[in-house]
Amino acid sequence: MAKEKLRIGMVGYGFMGRTHSNAFSQAPKFFDLDREPVLTAIAARNTERAEEFASNWGYGSVESDWRALIDRDDIDLIDIAAPNNVHHEIAIAAAEAGKMVMCEKPLGRTAAESSEMVAAVEKAGVSNMVWYNYRRIPAVTHAKHLIDAGKLGRIFHYRAQFLQDWTIAEDLPQGGEALWRLDVDVAGSGVTGDLLAHCIDTAMWLNGGIDTVTAMTETFVKERPHNITGKVEPVGIDDASAFMARFGNGSLGLFEATRYARGHKALYTFEINGENASLAWDLHDLTRLSMFDHSDEGTERGWRSIHVTDGEHPYMGNWWVPGLHIGYAESFVHQAADFINGLDGTAAAPTFADAHQTDLVTDAVLKSGKTGQWENAS
Repeated sequence: MAKEKLRIGMVGYGFMGRTHSNAFSQAPKFFDLDREPVLTAIAARNTERAEEFASNWGYGSVESDWRALIDRDDIDLIDIAAPNNVHHEIAIAAAEAGKMVMCEKPLGRTAAESSEMVAAVEKAGVSNMVWYNYRRIPAVTHAKHLIDAGKLGRIFHYRAQFLQDWTIAEDLPQGGEALWRLDVDVAGSGVTGDLLAHCIDTAMWLNGGIDTVTAMTETFVKERPHNITGKVEPVGIDDASAFMARFGNGSLGLFEATRYARGHKALYTFEINGENASLAWDLHDLTRLSMFDHSDEGTERGWRSIHVTDGEHPYMGNWWVPGLHIGYAESFVHQAADFINGLDGTAAAPTFADAHQTDLVTDAVLKSGKTGQWENAS
C-alpha cells in the first residue's frame, strides 16, 4: 500500500539546506516511516543557484519567493533553512497557512520573536520542530537514556564548550550570503545564539531547565567592512561568550563558546557529574560516550569508553553492523525520521516551545553580559 506523502517546501540552499535535504532523502531508506517525504519545491532569491540545488537534490520545482512556496496547495511542510532574520516571518506565515513548520536554530533572534512563533504554530495547531540535531547523535541520546534511568543519581555539575577559530582575521568582512553570521541584524547575536544555543538545548534536554545565569561576552574585533554596504561598520555580535548557570534541579553549569580558539574548528564537548556516575562526550569522537561509574569495584574502577554502535543503542539498529560508525549528517536523518513518525502520535521534540526556552536563556546570557548581574533565564 502506498504511503501518504509528506510534500516538503525548502527555504534556503546553503549548508543547512543540504543537511535537511539529505536527511529527508535518506530517512526512508533506513527507517520505516509513516509517511513518504517528497522534495517538492525549493525557494531562494538566487534562482540560478536554486535550480542547480534542485537538480542535485531532486526537488521538483523552484520558487524565487518563499511566499509563493507557502501559497502552493502541493506543499505540506515548510522547512526553514535560511538566515535567522527571516525565521520569524516565514514561520508565522506558514503556520497561518496551515503548513507544518520545521526551522533551523536558533528559532528566533530573540525570545520575543520566538514567543510569537510559538503562539502562531499553537494557534494554527500545526506540527513544528527545530533542528537541534545534536540530541540525535546516538551517543548523546544514550546519555539521555542513562540519566533518565537514574544511573547518575543526583546531578551536581554540567559543563559544556563549543570552540571554533574561523573569525580571528581582522580583515574578514561581515554580512552578505557567506558571512551573515557576523551581521547582528541578520544573526541576532554571535556565538551565544549560534554555538551556545546548541549547548543550552542539549543541557536542558539532559539536565532540565536553567533558572538563572551570569555571563561575560566579548567582541574582539570592533569594526569590520560590510559586504553589502561597502563601509566599515561596528561589529554587533559577540565573538566569545561564557556563563555560569543554576539549573532548576539545583545543579551548577559552566558554558563557554568562542570563534577565537585557534586550532579548534568545531570542538563541542559536555560533561555531567552526578552522585553515582559521570558522563562525557566529544563531537570529535561522536560515536563514543565516556562514563565513570562509582559502583565499579576494585582496581578496575575508572572511566570507560562506550562505543555506541551496537544494534541496541539508539538509532543504530537501522544502520550498519556493530562497530561501524555513522556521523554528523545522520543526526539530521534521525530528526527527520522522528518528526515524520511523530505526526500521527506524540510530537517529536524539540518543538518551537522547547526552542523558545533556549532563546530565553540566550537572551539572559546576552543581557547579563551587559549588566554584569545574575539574570532570570526561565
